[in-house]
Amino acid sequence: MSSSGSYLRAVAGIHRRYQATLKRAKSRQQVLNAYWKHKKESEKLLAKHLKDEMGEVKRIKGKMEYR
Repeated sequence: MSSSGSYLRAVAGIHRRYQATLKRAKSRQQVLNAYWKHKKESEKLLAKHLKDEMGEVKRIKGKMEYR
């Protein structure tokens, strides 16, 4: 289950960068830009994580006898 640990570390890193960027923001536009960047990074990471999990499911399922 090391992949879920690395996923959680990556999520934590994205949130740390997002919070730091929000603290430095001097305008409304910078706040919005920080959010959109954060959203894009989060969605990309989640998609990769779910793809990896589906690969694991298929690998396990492939080893089982079909009934």
